[in-house]
Amino acid sequence: MNVGFYGHVRQYHSIKAEIDAKIQEVLESGEYVQGPMLKRFEGELAAYSGMPYAVGVNSGTDALWLVMLALGVGEGHECITTVNTFFATAEAIWFTNATAVFVDSDPRTNCIDPSKIEAAITPRTKAILPVHLYGQCADMQAIRRIADRHKLYVIEDNAQAIGAHGDGFKTGQLSDAVCTSFIIQKNLGTFGDGGAIITNNAEINRIARKLRNHGSDKRSCHSMGYNSRLDDLHAGVLSAKLKHIDEWNDLRRKWAARYSAGLAGARNFTLPYQVPGYRHVFHLYVIETHKPEQRDPLLKFLTQSGVDAKCHYPIAIHQQEGYPWGKSARIAGPIPNSERNAACCISLPMFPELTAEEVDYVVGKVLEWDKEH
Repeated sequence: MNVGFYGHVRQYHSIKAEIDAKIQEVLESGEYVQGPMLKRFEGELAAYSGMPYAVGVNSGTDALWLVMLALGVGEGHECITTVNTFFATAEAIWFTNATAVFVDSDPRTNCIDPSKIEAAITPRTKAILPVHLYGQCADMQAIRRIADRHKLYVIEDNAQAIGAHGDGFKTGQLSDAVCTSFIIQKNLGTFGDGGAIITNNAEINRIARKLRNHGSDKRSCHSMGYNSRLDDLHAGVLSAKLKHIDEWNDLRRKWAARYSAGLAGARNFTLPYQVPGYRHVFHLYVIETHKPEQRDPLLKFLTQSGVDAKCHYPIAIHQQEGYPWGKSARIAGPIPNSERNAACCISLPMFPELTAEEVDYVVGKVLEWDKEH
């Protein structure tokens, strides 16, 4: 059996008529950029998120960057985040000419460890950027308390956890803005790039809308800005998919539970941790080998067995060739948990359209390797 990592085509066929109808509507409208479909989707996304404003942009990277610009983050400022995330989280900070300050992650959730944040704060600190890694919410209540004590902004990188929530809070409710990505791999993905800013802050909404469109909020009138718009065709695809996101996340949780039950007796790796009371939406189902030297042999075995497993993210940001050592970045204290996560992580296939047979096949192959080691 071959088990793929992505279910894009299966998902398309599952709601093909709905997606095709949205695309046809946009094509027939003749308005493809900042048209009525984008406005409709922004309204739907804001309502789903429980916030008044949603701004469609070119990517999740741009969403983070434009929010920081809207909040005045720039040269001389510092933003605190983690290294075990996609490179774009730090890139967005560097785009503003601010300094990325990295702290360690929680050893159970792999999200930013709130207990490490306060020691990293300096007079230059402007914002905290927690990442809801793999679909698991960070401890936003603790992060919000720290931010309030030090009068800092909080910007959530929610590229991987749309539909997730904590114990008594939704993503975005405890921050200045929450940013998401709509690239096809995400729980809510379009057929290309895309992203959004969702916020309760009217000023962030106003400034981000200008920045995404060459500094313009009125035809032919411009100030400094950028070209970072979510096109209406993508908005149409996302509008069709949004009504299914909770159902699809429930399926992800179902397959995650089946993985965890089947792998419960394994000896050589740990399984994903779910914080009690939280809704983990399993953008990724990530196991961690106990030793770094075990990771690549297990990955090779799975691949040769027809299981398209992958690693997210095997090279931590500070270990990347493009890491800008110097004034643009610093590490605040030891980061052993983040480095362990990068060295030991393996992502098993995870998408709503998996079948029980496919999940059980993956479980069987992982246990086969585990028994021999």
